[in-house]
Amino acid sequence: MAEKYVITISRQFASMGRSIAKKLAEELGIEFYDRDIVEQTARRMGLPVSTISDTEESANNIYYKRIYPLGMAIKSMQDEVFMVQQNIIRDLADRESCIIVGRCADEVLKDHPRLLNVHVFAPKADRLRNCVEKLGMDEATAKKTLPRVDKSRAGYHKVYGGGDEYVNCHLMLNSSQFGIEGSAHLLALIARDRFGL
Repeated sequence: MAEKYVITISRQFASMGRSIAKKLAEELGIEFYDRDIVEQTARRMGLPVSTISDTEESANNIYYKRIYPLGMAIKSMQDEVFMVQQNIIRDLADRESCIIVGRCADEVLKDHPRLLNVHVFAPKADRLRNCVEKLGMDEATAKKTLPRVDKSRAGYHKVYGGGDEYVNCHLMLNSSQFGIEGSAHLLALIARDRFGL
């Protein structure tokens, strides 16, 4: 049986990293995990999926402000979510070859013997266009959402990922240069070479 390997994909918002991960998984014949990790976390913690999503995004979640009006335990809730997700990510990597999107998987799995950490980015103008054309957002919402999500992801990675989003990166890919299919194909070639597939 072939040795297991893992590809992690961190990404800028609207750089189409998730779509690239999905296409790459199809090309390599392995699973990719993104929202599934949120769903598994919610099940393990006995909480709604929306609560886990909000906790990932921001410690200033209104849900927790209602529960903890003085701001107590917000950080510990984020820490708990991260600890559960960390266990899920490690379980997935132990079980099978797979692609894991986001959630500081590059840091969580940094000691994995067969790992490829990819960061997908794109120029702001291309990401704004993706927001409107591919994600169905109106332009005003896209202009507000882009910097907010970028800041949130960068902050999350600083706290849980050992530094900035590139600290464990093996490869950075400008998705606007290759598109979704081209990016996935390029990454598949690199993965096949790196892991001897």
